[in-house]
Amino acid sequence: MDLKEEFVRYCSDLQTKICGALEEVDGGGKFEEDRWEREGGGGGLSCILSDGKVFEKAGVNISRVQGLVTPSLAKQLNTTGSYFFATGVSLVIHPLSPMVPTTHANFRYFELYDGQMKKIDGWFGGGSDLTPYYLFEQDAVHFHRTLKEACDLFDLSFYPAFKKHCDDYFNNTHRGDERRGIGGIFYDYLRSDSKFTGEFLFGFSKTCGDAFIKAYLPIVQRTKSFPYSENHRRWQEVRRGRYVEFNLLHDRGTLFGLKSNGRTESILMSLPPRVRFDYHDQPRSGTPEAELMDVLKKPKNWC
Repeated sequence: MDLKEEFVRYCSDLQTKICGALEEVDGGGKFEEDRWEREGGGGGLSCILSDGKVFEKAGVNISRVQGLVTPSLAKQLNTTGSYFFATGVSLVIHPLSPMVPTTHANFRYFELYDGQMKKIDGWFGGGSDLTPYYLFEQDAVHFHRTLKEACDLFDLSFYPAFKKHCDDYFNNTHRGDERRGIGGIFYDYLRSDSKFTGEFLFGFSKTCGDAFIKAYLPIVQRTKSFPYSENHRRWQEVRRGRYVEFNLLHDRGTLFGLKSNGRTESILMSLPPRVRFDYHDQPRSGTPEAELMDVLKKPKNWC
């Protein structure tokens, strides 16, 4: 199996499926396609939905890029490789209603080569996570349980390990360990070895990618008609500000894209259209907003 080409094809198929499913749920918004090329090698297709009935902004992007490993990229990857190849699908969905959670998912494959273009390393990475503004426990349980079922098909150790990695990674450490959301799964640097072949890891990533629609869209269907007030919307924008902080300060994918001469517009499609940065905003004790903050400070085992 040519893992590169198989994963490129899979990402394109998944992008088509997810965009179609989101358009159906939205009932009005349509994705606009923006095909782009990267100076230095490769390109991609960005699909963006704006100002829909349900989704204020949604982006589902695929990319296939390659090129020289720059000094800054070599430092980030801790590698002596000379040339890289990266492909993946990445999505971020920001609903209009604060009762509907934001979500993010990314599934990628990376290879490194020496100066003679001989492959010296390769790995899979990815995952899905949920960022609610108001916490509905049944939705948190559904999201995590769906991802756990996907992981358990391959190895029972995957879900607990990747759930913890997600909680640890999507963390605004500069705010005293305040998670971006309620997590999901996150894995990186999954390499073939004596236990797992490249084909096995490809199948695992594919199964996790296929689980995204099942994990997220039932939540949207259940919550999209819930009433909300301007105060709910204000809180959503405050929490979106925290989302921006994480993506710009800590997210390795954002940093890799910018340092590898990626397409800035596609990289920053993850940012929400409307945010607030109110000074020292703290929810009152006993409110739904405070309930959410408790979980963000101390992640729960939803399964």
